[in-house]
Amino acid sequence: MKVILAYSGGLDTSCILTWLQEKYNAEVITYCADVGQEEELDGLHEKAKACGAVKSYVEDLTEEFAKDYIFPMFQANAIYENMYLLGTSIARPLISKHLVEVAKKEGAEYICHGATGKGNDQIRFELNAYALNPNIKFIAPWRSSDWTFKSRTDLINYAKQHNIPVNVTAKKPYSMDRNLLHISFEGGVLEDPWCESPEECHVLTTPVEKAPDTPEYITISFEKGIPVAINDQKLSPANLMRELNRLGGKHGIGRIDIVETRFTGMKDRGVYETPGGTILFHAHRAMESITMDREVMSLRDSLIDKYANMIYNGFWFAPERETLQALITDSQKNVTGDVRCKLYKGNCFIVGRRSPYTLYDPQVVTFEADDVYNQQDATGFIKLNALRLRINANAKKPQD
Repeated sequence: MKVILAYSGGLDTSCILTWLQEKYNAEVITYCADVGQEEELDGLHEKAKACGAVKSYVEDLTEEFAKDYIFPMFQANAIYENMYLLGTSIARPLISKHLVEVAKKEGAEYICHGATGKGNDQIRFELNAYALNPNIKFIAPWRSSDWTFKSRTDLINYAKQHNIPVNVTAKKPYSMDRNLLHISFEGGVLEDPWCESPEECHVLTTPVEKAPDTPEYITISFEKGIPVAINDQKLSPANLMRELNRLGGKHGIGRIDIVETRFTGMKDRGVYETPGGTILFHAHRAMESITMDREVMSLRDSLIDKYANMIYNGFWFAPERETLQALITDSQKNVTGDVRCKLYKGNCFIVGRRSPYTLYDPQVVTFEADDVYNQQDATGFIKLNALRLRINANAKKPQD
């Protein structure tokens, strides 16, 4: 039995690696997608091999992640429940894609993941994988009758018994998930939504109280809704995200503490840091404000919730998402130009925008004298729009 294990080196997947061998006598190949975890990947090959993996993959997907997943999502201004910029959600289809590819390459019939039976990731991993390989099989230990563990404390004890190296303790049991777009903190001490998150939950962002007292100005350049440069310096997609993260993190931008609704229906508290993504979200909106037709923007905006739900719920490779993406991409054909941002104390203020395709015409909009707009035209415009309102008012009969 050959299994591809989605492996992070954290508590769950470290224990699962040993458990698969112990329970099924499985030949386990670990796969870790490098989507921007940084130092979390240090020593991962050695750790996997020491715990019995027959082979270990760590694949750098950061450029693909930014170019083909983050940027198309931000063209749509996708945001879940008006708060969450989908940092974890958007990484899952990319990871699923490569898990399926490695399973095919290695001749493995099974993919195994450490997502719990309560969360969203189990759904995202499996739905996205099935969309690419309908015959793939999954081992989901947290849903298995063979899995006797009930809590993270049980896993900590199991790791101690089997000499599995982990850096989670009962005192600090919350989980972290980091990538190029954000870092999330969930579970453990964060499960009480009334309690403020601990200080150590600041990883990507400086606490606002310690952020610089002087604002910093940056310019982001877009081509067809895709960011391509910062302060006139062209950067690769991944490096552009890294630089925005550095700038946003320095000024304490992009930290939120929310309670969201999982696909399964339960509420979940999460603390998220998305510094670069927050700047990008606001800058992209500003770029659209002078380059997108009102009705095109209205149509696209009416689909944001639908699009965000597709990503959150695991339908990135579904035909409806791909169809919607085509509309979104077309809507961005003139979203080109520069946006100037002022970064200060947890905020990204938009202070300037310009574009060769601007729809902003100062001769038309000016409050000064002009020769291009006849203000008397507004009289007929108002009367036509008032017609149904006047008819409706005349049709109302007074109450006795």
